[in-house]
Amino acid sequence: MTTAAAPPVDLGRLWTLPGVYAPQADTYLLAQALHAEGLTPDMDVLDVCTGSGALALQAARKGARVCAIDISLRAVMTARMNAARAGHRVRVLRGDLTGPVAAQSFDVVVSNPPYVPTPHARRSRSHGPQVAWDAGLCGRQALDRICAHAPGLLRPNGVLLLVHSGLCDVEETLARLTANGLRSTVTSRALVPFGPVMTQRLPWLRAQGLIGADEDAEELVVVRAERS
Repeated sequence: MTTAAAPPVDLGRLWTLPGVYAPQADTYLLAQALHAEGLTPDMDVLDVCTGSGALALQAARKGARVCAIDISLRAVMTARMNAARAGHRVRVLRGDLTGPVAAQSFDVVVSNPPYVPTPHARRSRSHGPQVAWDAGLCGRQALDRICAHAPGLLRPNGVLLLVHSGLCDVEETLARLTANGLRSTVTSRALVPFGPVMTQRLPWLRAQGLIGADEDAEELVVVRAERS
């Protein structure tokens, strides 16, 4: 199992519109996992919840054919701008998770979806910074849907790389992917200090029993699932 001690992948210079999720610790952890897959120019890669387009661009630099999706119009604009500035071709679509490519298949699907547990049900909306992290009471609104859709998106021997917080029940993610016919495991873990969103929600998270009274860091995990 790899850890965050590995040298960070260079994601290049990225520009983000206000309200668009900029690369953070989870982005870099997932980027390291994507790098380890050894992408080649004959591969098709899908980046779900692309945000700034950082991971999509990482795949494009390897010559892969890349499609990126985000529900946020600002994120779509940001990813398109970053691809144009970097001189790489990335097809960026606006839509809800994997909806725009439901009939297509890929060699690698990578996703950094919303996964922060939220005291209220997340409304169906595609604007505002909250869309990048609010994910329902258990933090699994997007995760469960990705686990369900992944088998239909992956070609034989295709790989899903999915990052999320340990607060969202990693075993549940593994169980859902396995039940859907994918060989799944946790390949990377990292402890990171709580960011602004988690810090703001600490009283509620502790009241829910999701975080201990003395905990001051969050575990991030990368789950790798392969279609055999």
